[in-house]
Amino acid sequence: MKYIEPHAHMVSRTTDDYQAMAMAGCEVICEPAFWAGFDRSSPQGFYDYYCQLTEYEPARAKKFGIDHYCWLCINPKEAEDAGFAREVMAIIPDFLDRSTVLGIGEIGLNKNTVSELAIFEEHVEIAKKYDLPILIHTPHLEDKLKGTKLILDALKNAQVDPGKVIIDHVEEHTAGLVLDAGFWAGMTLYPESKCTPPRAIDILENFGMENIWMNSACDWGISDPLAVAKCAIEMKRRQHSAEVINKVVYDNPVKFLSQSKNFKV
Repeated sequence: MKYIEPHAHMVSRTTDDYQAMAMAGCEVICEPAFWAGFDRSSPQGFYDYYCQLTEYEPARAKKFGIDHYCWLCINPKEAEDAGFAREVMAIIPDFLDRSTVLGIGEIGLNKNTVSELAIFEEHVEIAKKYDLPILIHTPHLEDKLKGTKLILDALKNAQVDPGKVIIDHVEEHTAGLVLDAGFWAGMTLYPESKCTPPRAIDILENFGMENIWMNSACDWGISDPLAVAKCAIEMKRRQHSAEVINKVVYDNPVKFLSQSKNFKV
């Protein structure tokens, strides 16, 4: 089975994970910029990180026959200091002509603060200026519904094309809000939080198979880089056809990601 992993933080993973994903059928990995497990202390740290995302990780993935793409931003966990965030954002245009950059992400909200929202809106303006797709992080647990509503309002005010925006980490109480507003929705498969495979499949069965994808968002915490492949097996067990499974784990990501001029399959 071939599939696309549309959201994985491979800088935090070992080469064994690349090998396992390749053996499971993964053909493409997309890596959003995110937190390093600690707050970086200078814009230069982000410059080096962007080099890692655009130079080192594509080369590491290629050894296993996987194409690696990335998204660039300063993540919401480090956006509370707006002055620092703007210094980092000034670097981003220097990397947008690199051949594996998809767009801006994963931007969004963490604690739903005023500063986070301001930096989110400024990221959206960068994406609009360069005509780039956007990948959005929604907050965790009890902050998710409020944060999702704030994000949707900000996107409406910015007059972005909803078809070029994917709002990630949706759950049962936010998937309908996102999809009904015309945006793409991403479901994250985590062992301890977000969606388990059975929950994700319930969401698919309730909200449909259009404009939605699944990802592992594997990172420094408890997460599973094979989550998408395992969920596909669970879909088969629940008697979904091979065509439907392929649509969710391959065709849908291709459809959204192909809006980036750099994406090729």
